[in-house]
Amino acid sequence: MARHCDLTGKQANNAFAVSHSHRRTKKLQNANLQWKRVWWSEGNRWVRLRLSTKAIKTLEKKGIQAMAQEIGLNLHKR
Repeated sequence: MARHCDLTGKQANNAFAVSHSHRRTKKLQNANLQWKRVWWSEGNRWVRLRLSTKAIKTLEKKGIQAMAQEIGLNLHKR
């Protein structure tokens, strides 16, 4: 499974680790992803999603149905 947020699409970012002598080596900055069970009231069941912490905060504000409709996510298949 790809390491990306199911709702926002956030994923890893390529960056440089810069040492004290300013020598640059490549590193990967991963998104802060968490497995989260969310109650979906329209479907009357729990939905398990891999979400970034930013998406979890937004989910509490907007609700799962509104966020899924914005990106076109079918919650029946989850």
